[in-house]
Amino acid sequence: MTVLSPPPPSAAPPVPAPAPEPRPASGPPRAERPGFAFAGAAMCLLAALLLGFAANLTLVGHLQHSRDQQTAYDELRRQLALGTAPVGQQTYDGKMLQPGAPVALLRIPVLGLKEVVGEGTTSGVLMSGPGHRRDTPLPGQAGTSLIMGRQWGYGSPFNELRKLPVGTEIRVTTGQGTAVYEVSGIRREGDPLPATLKEGEGRLTLITADGSPYTPSGTLRVDATLTSDAQPSPPRPLTLAWIGEAEQAMGTENGAWLPVFLWSQALLAAALLTMAAYRVWGRWQTWVVGVPVLAALGLAVSGAATRLLPNLL
Repeated sequence: MTVLSPPPPSAAPPVPAPAPEPRPASGPPRAERPGFAFAGAAMCLLAALLLGFAANLTLVGHLQHSRDQQTAYDELRRQLALGTAPVGQQTYDGKMLQPGAPVALLRIPVLGLKEVVGEGTTSGVLMSGPGHRRDTPLPGQAGTSLIMGRQWGYGSPFNELRKLPVGTEIRVTTGQGTAVYEVSGIRREGDPLPATLKEGEGRLTLITADGSPYTPSGTLRVDATLTSDAQPSPPRPLTLAWIGEAEQAMGTENGAWLPVFLWSQALLAAALLTMAAYRVWGRWQTWVVGVPVLAALGLAVSGAATRLLPNLL
């Protein structure tokens, strides 16, 4: 008799995996807000300008002043050695001196000051160092010579003038030799004027801003009497008071508006391109390329705009 074995148990039916939850259909990529590029460009502009102004009036301005002084010192030494250093408003071949041309070496030992003096007193000239007012005699000659310099910006060459005591020696070297002066007093606005010079006497007046850093409240003048022999003065085509407002104390250089406008356009274009590149390249690639360009253009704009500020700042 055949015994039938029971049929093997059938495998349990597989449990179906849970169906994945349906994902919402993705719509078109989110568009950037229309004003994003312009807002970003405005922030780039503001940052570049603020950093540029701060740098121009501090570290970068001081470095520029040092470089310009070294260049001017080398040129003045060369001219003194060749006997072609200027002794008036004109060069040795009869041409009017260019703005910023080196005309003298100013030394105040008690302050440790040694600065090359350029021709002219506009804001642009005084970025490189002290400037000689073109309608006055050169130091060492009879009459009153005026030299202006900045109080705080671009090397701050005249920042310590207020500390000069009466009797301090000042030495100025020109194409006619070295003139020696002795400080006779310090004046501020409203103080009495010094006595009128007699025939053959000379005076040197150093002028800078007075007041808090970068916020001048007036002008400060240091008068010094010529104690060495006065040198002859050649004819001066530009007579006293025949200079523009830009060369007066605390004057501003209105001719700087054009370079400010042109550099500003370049900075705006660079800021817009930077924001456009940000969406195409990505963050780090854009900043590696864009930051140096924006910084350089910010320095250029702020440097040109600084010429619109008072020249003794």
